[in-house]
Amino acid sequence: MTKIAVTGGAGFLGSHIVRRLIKEGHDVTVIDDLSAGSIQNLRDLGVRQKCLVGDLRDYRFARESLHRAETVFHFAAEVGSVDYLHGSKARELAALLSNVAIDANVFRACAEEGVGTIIYASSVSVYPFDRQQGQHVMFREEDSDERVNPEGGYGWSKYLAEKQLAYMEGVSVGVARIFHAYGANIYMRPDRSQVIGSLMRKAIMYPREKFVVWGDGRQRRCFVYVDDALDAMFRLLRHVEKKGSLTVNIGTTEESTVLQLAKAIIGLSGKDIPVKLDPSKPSGALNRMPDLTRVERTLGWRPKTTLEAGLAKTYDWAVGRVQNRPST
Repeated sequence: MTKIAVTGGAGFLGSHIVRRLIKEGHDVTVIDDLSAGSIQNLRDLGVRQKCLVGDLRDYRFARESLHRAETVFHFAAEVGSVDYLHGSKARELAALLSNVAIDANVFRACAEEGVGTIIYASSVSVYPFDRQQGQHVMFREEDSDERVNPEGGYGWSKYLAEKQLAYMEGVSVGVARIFHAYGANIYMRPDRSQVIGSLMRKAIMYPREKFVVWGDGRQRRCFVYVDDALDAMFRLLRHVEKKGSLTVNIGTTEESTVLQLAKAIIGLSGKDIPVKLDPSKPSGALNRMPDLTRVERTLGWRPKTTLEAGLAKTYDWAVGRVQNRPST
């Protein structure tokens, strides 16, 4: 039995990580400030684990929370919608400063507590943002350093975190660059939800809430279902424990435009909902597709869940979440 800490353990991905670790018999510490995540996320997954509630930007709390941890899944971060993270220079700066402070404290505490393994939730945002405006561009892991141009403050914070991890001695590090994961416990609040959560909430709430798609709908995305993402991350954990540090993309190569996604979600709702596009709203990058060569070769992993199947499962969950707690 390994003593494992999960920062952001009450959030979307973190709550799923916690459930699987407990199922495998590990001694798990859940750490979260509940600004985006919630205890209900854990309860909905059948997890009754206690959560240490506090701010990881406070080093004392970070050190105490990670005391005697052998492995750390570091998923705590300032997350949110395109507008929440990138809507202004002030928001870009806030995301950068907050995440850099969280990461610095967690990594320092890991070093001082003698943590042996860290699995870090990175992002597609570390890749050159100018290249994300091209058509059908696939990103390889080495592309982040060939031209350093992350997406805004959030992207820079993830890039800098990876660099901090690269300087840590005596620690096996697994960096998971996640391309748009979704599933039960995705964020549904207007300020925190990304495109799938946002569109599902709008469809469920329609006509009380307008169904508006930000941008012109041409943005292309690859979405990975949560069960597939978890499988990849646990393979990554086993790899770095035995063979040393590794950075991999985790995603799919099944592309969908945001407009196609919106129509698919409307179909799941069973409602007659007209799609309204709003090009004046921020819509993020035009194209984001992972090259999965490295993760296939090193971890033997490929995603199994189609977007159609994953959306159906997620929508069923979202209906219950929104109807029971419409503000989430």
